[in-house]
Amino acid sequence: MNRKIIFLTTDSMGSGDGRLGEQLLETYFTLLKQQDQLPAAIFCVNRGVLALTGKSMASLHLKELADRGVPVLACSTCVNYYGVGDQLYAGEVSSMGHFIELSAQYEVITIS
Repeated sequence: MNRKIIFLTTDSMGSGDGRLGEQLLETYFTLLKQQDQLPAAIFCVNRGVLALTGKSMASLHLKELADRGVPVLACSTCVNYYGVGDQLYAGEVSSMGHFIELSAQYEVITIS
């Protein structure tokens, strides 16, 4: 996992029921943070930035990942679009240019 970055495009996992998708995303990050090898970074775009707010249970696990040294990054355009700059519980605001740099160095796993 340490040679991969996670590209999170939404605040839930899958295209079915939204509440189920939120639970699945929380479970994913709960299990991910328990691994010995963590991803090189997590980059959130579009509705993925909402997973970094206190309204998402996934934010608790994303904060723990950040505390363990995993860069958890939020697209600045997306943060501004959703108006959540002051609501981020986890992560820091970054740029699409930074994601391009990361994606040139690491394999990208997309969660949508």
